[in-house]
Amino acid sequence: MTSPGIFDRTQMRRALARASETLPATDFLIRHAADELADRLGGIRRDFERVADVGAHHGVMARTLSARFPGLAPVSLAPALPLAEACPKPAVVADVEALPLKEGAFDLITSALSLHLANDLPGALIQIRRALRPDGLFLAALLGGDTLIELRQTFMQAETETAGGVSPRVFPTADLRDMGGLLQRAGFALPVADAEQLTVTYADALALMRDLKAMGAANPLAARSRRFMRRDTLLRAAAIYAERFSGDNGRVRATFEIIYLCGWSPHESQQQPAKPGSATARLADALKAKR
Repeated sequence: MTSPGIFDRTQMRRALARASETLPATDFLIRHAADELADRLGGIRRDFERVADVGAHHGVMARTLSARFPGLAPVSLAPALPLAEACPKPAVVADVEALPLKEGAFDLITSALSLHLANDLPGALIQIRRALRPDGLFLAALLGGDTLIELRQTFMQAETETAGGVSPRVFPTADLRDMGGLLQRAGFALPVADAEQLTVTYADALALMRDLKAMGAANPLAARSRRFMRRDTLLRAAAIYAERFSGDNGRVRATFEIIYLCGWSPHESQQQPAKPGSATARLADALKAKR
């Protein structure tokens, strides 16, 4: 029997479809990531004609690219029909783990805050690399390991106190230290991975949870409890959050870590690492070190 994986992607698509009307009012993280990716693309002196955006949500990345780079019309690959309908055209429904992309068809592929929910991230990266032409560019943003760390700690304590045990509620996220290696394993050349942390404040923990629901970020874990959260657990979680993670103004903070990825489809024109033993100078001489 095949393992269902960490994420229940059917549940995830349903949650995103339900949130298609509320997502535009709560998409600040996606807009931030899209702007950052567009900034990075602006620093690259070359033209990109065929562009695809993987995990397109409701088209933020496509609109950002079209506004910043007139003439670009990215193909948006959204995870659910209501989201694809909200994207600028062309747009299709597609899962990040089964991308309907022709090999070598694109100059540029982007993804803004979708790939962290792939059960097989290496497999998704391989599909993306194969869909790029030689010397094609991949730019992506995904949530990192410190995302919602406050909420994770709060739920663990609240459920331990009120229910005598802990159930999975906050999904695991990528680790920056692993991402460069994953890009290399997927066949990308010149891989780069870096991260930033954003702190967002809310009136209270319940406001944060409402925002997450409006984003379509309902619990997507395959091992999640199918029962509704107990009222006493929810109220205790809100109290713990306020005790541990509130500022002087009474508002609570939430951390979001965003990891940015950059990789190129291999091409002979790219800079290549020197072969072992091919150096013509000693490191000690270059550093002017004493023997």
